[in-house]
Amino acid sequence: MSEQKKRLVIAMTGATGAIYGVRMLQVLRQQPDWESHLLISSAGLLNLKYEQQMKRSELYALADVTHGVNDIAASIASGSFKTEGVVVAPCSMKTLAAIAHGFGDNLISRSADVALKERRRVVIMPRETPLNLAHIRNMASVTEMGGIIFPPMPAFYNKANSIATMVDEGVGRVLNLFGVNVDGLYTPWEGL
Repeated sequence: MSEQKKRLVIAMTGATGAIYGVRMLQVLRQQPDWESHLLISSAGLLNLKYEQQMKRSELYALADVTHGVNDIAASIASGSFKTEGVVVAPCSMKTLAAIAHGFGDNLISRSADVALKERRRVVIMPRETPLNLAHIRNMASVTEMGGIIFPPMPAFYNKANSIATMVDEGVGRVLNLFGVNVDGLYTPWEGL
């Protein structure tokens, strides 16, 4: 009997930074022990086309399993379906608010809610600046529930010379939180 692959939900919303979700799927595609479950909102699809010149079918081809954003009967809507957790990359302030307040209005916020209630890892990559008090309070709320707020901010000590290198560093650090093999994606800080 073969061992079950670890499952990770990657959710993409309409915030800028579609490259983060795309790159995570590309990295997971190379991991034989991992199964990716993709969700993308309608605003996320618009952003994907604008920022990455990518079609839905091209994105879906990167995922092992895709789910419709309004399919609340999907496997990932239930805690009995084992996943390692959820990454929302990029995460709009609307989706952050829904997750912070347990407002499962679609499968993105529902899958994050399920992961939080099951005490699984939830990583939010919010894309907004500057932040208002509602954004900060919503981030605090998700953190208090056990989620991780991971704004995609580059580490300049790596002396990255391209956007791709900066994206790989953020993607590598997030996937590392789940135990995904990210060798070569970024160089961890070793001190001076």
